[in-house]
Order: sequence, then C-alpha cells, then structure tokens
Amino acid sequence: MRAITQQAFGGPEVLTAVDAPEPRPLPTEVLVRVAAIGLNPLEARLRAGEFPLLGPPPFVLGWDISGVVAEAPQTWRLRPGDEVFGMPLFPRVANAYAEVVAAPALHLARKPASLSHAEASALPSVGLTAWQGLVDLGDVTEGDRVLVHGGGGGVGHVAIQIAKALGAYVITTAGGSKREFVEGFGADEVIDYTAVDFAEAVRDIDLVLDTIGGDTVERSLGVLRPGGHLVTAVAEEGSELAAKFEAAGMRFSGIAVDPDPVALRGLADLVDQGKLRVHVQETFPFERVADAHRLLDRGHLRGKLVLTV
Repeated sequence: MRAITQQAFGGPEVLTAVDAPEPRPLPTEVLVRVAAIGLNPLEARLRAGEFPLLGPPPFVLGWDISGVVAEAPQTWRLRPGDEVFGMPLFPRVANAYAEVVAAPALHLARKPASLSHAEASALPSVGLTAWQGLVDLGDVTEGDRVLVHGGGGGVGHVAIQIAKALGAYVITTAGGSKREFVEGFGADEVIDYTAVDFAEAVRDIDLVLDTIGGDTVERSLGVLRPGGHLVTAVAEEGSELAAKFEAAGMRFSGIAVDPDPVALRGLADLVDQGKLRVHVQETFPFERVADAHRLLDRGHLRGKLVLTV
C-alpha cells in the first residue's frame, strides 16, 4: 500500500508518499480500505513540530477516515463490505494518511448513505468535538441561547447544526465574507468579528462553544448569563481560568475530543434526518498532500479539506 510519512519536522514539503506494508488487524479491529481522509489543523501543527503529541518523526499523520471494511476477522461489530467512517485511536497514532488502516471496530460507525466518502471523512473529529461540547458537556436543551465562536470553520459549522437540532437559538461569530455560509447552516444571528465586538453585541448566553482560543475565552465571560457555561475546544483547562469563571458564578470546561461510537451514531442519525451536513471546501488526490497542507497552513477555511484515495 501507499502511506504518507515524514522524516523530519517542517513545512508541507516534508510529507512524502512511500510504499509501506499493509497493517494487520488485531482482535476487535477491522482492516479498512480507505476512500478519503479528512484533514485537521492539528495535523499541520504536528507536522511542523509545534505540538509533541506523536513524538519525533518518522510518523504517519491522520485520524479521520471513510472507507470500506476489507477484513473483520475477530469482531462481531462490522463485516467486510461495510462502508464506515470514524476517528480511530485519537490521540494515539492511527496511521490514517494511508490507503489501508487497521482500526478498532468500536471507533467506527456505518457511513450514512447520503454522504460521499469525502464528506464522511470530513465529519468525525469536528462532529465529535461539537457533539461532546454541546451534548455531553454542555447539555444544551431546547430554548438555550448558544454562541459558537468560529462558525465558518470545521467544528463551527457542524456545531451550529447540532445546536439547532437540539432546539437552541444559535449566534455565531464569523468574518463578513462567511455570513451567508453560516446562515445556510441555520445560524439565527451572525456577528462579523471584523466589524463588531461580540462582547458588546450579545448577552444572556447559556453556553459558549469556543473554537478560536486566545483572549476570546476570557472575553466570553461577560456574555454568559449567571450560571452559564463556556466550553473551549482549543484552550487548555487551566486552573486560573477555571477559577476566574467559578468566581464569577460561571462554568468553564476544556474539551479534548476522543473516539465515541455513541456520538458517531448520533451524528449519522442527524445526517439521515437531514439535520446535519458537512462542507468540504476542497479535495486533493492522495499524492498532493503537500498542496493540501499548504492550504491548511493558511487557515480561514470554510469547513474541511479532504484527501481522496
């Protein structure tokens, strides 16, 4: 098979497609012939050596996949021929930038028929992050006022839809050029952060879902109602920040996404109900991974980037 590896930290040019032996599934694992691979900003940071999650190179990046089960020798959960998607093994190495991946069957779910493999591969990490932030941690219910920071990004545009499906009134921050984009996913209000200070524009928010980080987290304190909750997907759950929220009568949570078969099936159900779709800004052939990472490095994406195998 072909896999994409790197021998050193650096720019997109360090990513190289090489011949590699096919992995063998362990008990409870399946072998997946990969059709598409979703790319995430974290992978650009790992490639560049900005975040030591995987240790030093060489390694194979990637977690988000969609494809077809080729072998399922010692598991009852899936069968050969099943179309599946998921985010196996995160944050451990999953070797997902490859034509074939061995993955725990529990970390995968059957792909919704209405999604292409490219769309399905774009959903797991952003969908699970949004689900775990809004449903599991946030306990969002009908009538809640939810503020999603960065509604035009991967997590953000999915979070808007999940919050709407839960019955929330959804406000989001996004650049002016993305207004129609985020409104198309159901946002009730859009704050153009390039022109308006969100901290002056909204009040009485039940839950803030932050995908931006930096001073956005602390500045969000003033928009929450008494007892409100901020969940951040990018800032660490620091004791000082948590203490500041607690002193103000608010809740603060940092979320690190993890594989979750229940949430994966929940996302698939929303897709089947027509309440959730994922936007793929651009697809790249497997061998053009460096070009995809150059675009990933630029940021300000609409939705996700995908490699097709």
